[in-house]
Amino acid sequence: MDFELTDDQRAIRDAVTALMKDYPDEYWEQKDDKHEFPWEFYNAFAEAGFLGVTIPEEYGGSGLGLIEAMMALGPVSGSGAGLSGATPVHVGIFGMTPVVKFGSEEMKRKYLPALVKGDLHVCFGITEPDAGTDTTSITTNAKRDGDHYVINGRKVWTSKAEQSSKCMLLTRTTPLAECKRKTDGMTLFLADLDPDHVTIRPIPKMGRNAVSSCEVWYDDLRVHESDRIGEEGQGFKYLLDGLNAERILVAWQAIKLGQRAIERATQYAKDRKVFGRAIGQNQGIQFPLADSYAKLEAAEILTMKAAWQYDNDLPCGELANIAKYLASEAAFEAADRAVQTHGGYGYAREYHVERYFREARVWKIAPISQNLVLSFVAEKILGLPRSF
Repeated sequence: MDFELTDDQRAIRDAVTALMKDYPDEYWEQKDDKHEFPWEFYNAFAEAGFLGVTIPEEYGGSGLGLIEAMMALGPVSGSGAGLSGATPVHVGIFGMTPVVKFGSEEMKRKYLPALVKGDLHVCFGITEPDAGTDTTSITTNAKRDGDHYVINGRKVWTSKAEQSSKCMLLTRTTPLAECKRKTDGMTLFLADLDPDHVTIRPIPKMGRNAVSSCEVWYDDLRVHESDRIGEEGQGFKYLLDGLNAERILVAWQAIKLGQRAIERATQYAKDRKVFGRAIGQNQGIQFPLADSYAKLEAAEILTMKAAWQYDNDLPCGELANIAKYLASEAAFEAADRAVQTHGGYGYAREYHVERYFREARVWKIAPISQNLVLSFVAEKILGLPRSF
């Protein structure tokens, strides 16, 4: 593979990097503190056309690949915005893959151009309180009623639900007990978040407070069959199709925030004088930062290889999962070391590394936990017996 970026890829990276100069750390600290959605950033990002980087040209997008998506999202996270900046635009950049690949032509023409313009906000409704990552155990159900489905159930950790008018919602259209396989009988919808039938409540949480994560209750929500994504009962398969790309994108975002943390810590280590000398002169400060730098570089190379495999239609599941694992570990360790380098000031909000620490922690949990990635590696790559 060739690690040299194309002219288009460099142009996207450089343009987003320039845009992010208008949204410094202080902007994200304020949004986090006030629990405010970053509308100014979102609107500027959409106006610049980056939301449509992977959407096909016939629907208003640029029709580019995963590496181009990484070049758009990396500078966002790496600017210091982290998840607070990446989450608002993630769905627009790559989250609508099930619609692009499996949605009807009518659905694509109706929704994708609005998404590219930034006018349509979509969230994901997958996780449930009693199912967690055991997605096949979801109980939110959709029952056919003429040309509509009636949906009832509850989802948790639905990010951006308060700003969204649509939810990519995973339901059961066939009870689990009636399915031959656990993965059968699930159906995806692009459902309206009708306030008469949908209740949204933000979950107080540790970080990424610029974007709420919510509990969402669905009470007799009627969804027309035209808003069903693909065939009934095939929803789980459609979700799986985009998992590798999501894990690669998440890895890239984590790496870039980790690199930002090391950059800040390194500068502080140069500037901070204790006992008459820069603290960066001490190997106790140098070695952890150098170690994190090396780990982030290694994770970056592996993630780029996974993305290259994806864009060239090569099997990439192994590296996509490993990239997510290594990037999440390296980013969190880098953020932790940035806090430690700052000493007491690392705990102060004005230095921003405590926010990096809180945001980087999420990637060890979502979109898949580190333990489940290791289970995948053990079973699918090493051939060990399934552990659950």
